[in-house]
Amino acid sequence: MAKPKPVRKAVFPVAGMGTRFLPATKAVPKEMLPVVDKPVVQYAVEEAKDAGIEQFIFVTGRGKHIIEDHFDHAYELEALLSAREKTRELDSLLEGLPVSGSVSFTRQQKPLGLGHAVWCARHLVGDEPFAVLLPDDLLVGQPGALTQMIDAYNQVGGGVVIAAEEKSLEETQRYGVVSPGRSHGNITEVKGVIEKPKPKDAPSRLCVIGRYILQPEIFGELERREKGAGGEIQLTDSMARLIGRMPFHAVKTSCARYDCGDKVGFLQANIALGLRRRDIAPALRALLKTLE
Repeated sequence: MAKPKPVRKAVFPVAGMGTRFLPATKAVPKEMLPVVDKPVVQYAVEEAKDAGIEQFIFVTGRGKHIIEDHFDHAYELEALLSAREKTRELDSLLEGLPVSGSVSFTRQQKPLGLGHAVWCARHLVGDEPFAVLLPDDLLVGQPGALTQMIDAYNQVGGGVVIAAEEKSLEETQRYGVVSPGRSHGNITEVKGVIEKPKPKDAPSRLCVIGRYILQPEIFGELERREKGAGGEIQLTDSMARLIGRMPFHAVKTSCARYDCGDKVGFLQANIALGLRRRDIAPALRALLKTLE
């Protein structure tokens, strides 16, 4: 089996309006809402860095310039922290920054769906495999979710690899659902994918979550601009048309997943990650007991 092309680039679709978090997201992008003390989007970028990603491509929309500023140097703040010898705080700023020249931004000018957002990155991705990370899906664990997916990608000989999670039958109508083939360990062959089926029509309970490794052939399928569920250009529909043309697998990662696009999921993420932090876990645990 020939070694597949390496995955060097990652796309972060961050153009959504974040209406479920209004009024907080009226002026602040939902991707910049903090989980403990880091924006949601930073967790996804750090996951990609840990997986060996070299180029970070953000698909933004109006009012998202704050994301660009976040992944740039803040010289006045850095100088102030250095002068006051606040080493820990300075390190926390610098460690989240990708290498200079490795970050690109492009605009999704109309909210036409996730598939359209990925298509907007086509010229920056070029003719090579790439990852897509949806920051709303916060995946926590070591090794990271994308690292586990790239390991699987190399193991099965490339193609398309998606992250997946078992859900209840009632929840399948909220996700792309896999029609499964043979499984080996945490890797399942994908025979088909259906976007948001009714529970009675779901081919399994294995649901697609917000991590993908895709091939550049996806752009030709997205070019059709065919509308799917919700009247949007769905990434799932274009991925499904690649089945049979290349290897296609789903990976169940060992990471914990928090849906930060949902208010309860966002609160859960803050509590769960807070309890992982030695500096605040004891006080947080004591506080939670007073709320029982």
